[in-house]
Amino acid sequence: MLPHDTYMLRCLQLARNGRGAVAPNPMVGAVLVHGDRIIGEGWHRRFGGVHAEVECLESVREEDKPLIAEATLYVSLEPCAHFGKTPPCADLVIRHAIPRVVVGCRDPFPLVAGKGIEKLRAAGVDVTVGILEGECRALNSAFFTFHTEKRPFITLKWAQSADGQVAGLHGRRAAISGALSARLTHRLRATHAGILVGTNTALFDDPELSTRHWPGAQPLRIVLDRRRRLPVGLRLFSGDLPTLVLNEGKNERHHGLEYVHLDGFGSPGFAERIVQTLHARGLQSLLVEGGAQLLQCFIDSGLWDETLVLTNTALRVGSGIPAPQFSGGVLLHSRVLGTDRADTYRKAEGSLGRMR
Repeated sequence: MLPHDTYMLRCLQLARNGRGAVAPNPMVGAVLVHGDRIIGEGWHRRFGGVHAEVECLESVREEDKPLIAEATLYVSLEPCAHFGKTPPCADLVIRHAIPRVVVGCRDPFPLVAGKGIEKLRAAGVDVTVGILEGECRALNSAFFTFHTEKRPFITLKWAQSADGQVAGLHGRRAAISGALSARLTHRLRATHAGILVGTNTALFDDPELSTRHWPGAQPLRIVLDRRRRLPVGLRLFSGDLPTLVLNEGKNERHHGLEYVHLDGFGSPGFAERIVQTLHARGLQSLLVEGGAQLLQCFIDSGLWDETLVLTNTALRVGSGIPAPQFSGGVLLHSRVLGTDRADTYRKAEGSLGRMR
């Protein structure tokens, strides 16, 4: 393995420590190398906190500080060049007279988007770009999708029986997945900005849509309620967590809920309209948990990036509501969770999914 790759892998390893804590900012790791020795490391720990480059330089021991001006800085994402919640990291690099910077990938955020690299090069810094670029982009897939595709990164999730049913007849609730799968689902929720369910799922399952089985951030709860017919006693309407209700009525706040007008329920392009509405609100990632009709709507529109299918291999429901049908997925991994099998798919390259 080339030295550049080795140190960039370390940047990625550090960056992952910020998962679930830095959004909507990207996860970033930084490593400062002198000769063949790492003299500083850092990562972006929390939204609004110092960036990876700052923490990396602050971690350098006093006796190693004279080596900074002879070192190489590795960073998984292009150093920023604008004032946000913190000063520009490109200016910090220049101020410390770091002669070489190796960047994993460019930042798609319009206020950066190559400007950090340009600023460094204009100051005489030797900049190398594109080391493990695919891995660096994949780490922040939601961030990149939001800024390049102009939509949230979309994950679909459902649980099905061994005979491919997601519920009993007439939407009757069926306990399909087990406790380990529930923890996996809650971990998935904690890594998404929003979680969406349809009217029937809210009505028949009465889900809380929380992350109570996994430590982490609580996503925005989003429910479709076209004519606002869902009863106010549902757990979604408890008011204890932020909840968005997409409906055909007017925009208003009522009983701690935010109602947002949305046109075209059930018509072609409905999934696109949902996604456009959520992108306009700044949601970088969306978890769609059902039901089958809503999931199929996203699948048919090509609007998904990953899919988690939980199959209880020991349960047969018989007649019921069939699971969604989808294609164009590449199996990333499969794991066994008790009697459940958890299959995660990534959308194949070239499949539909870009906003029209």
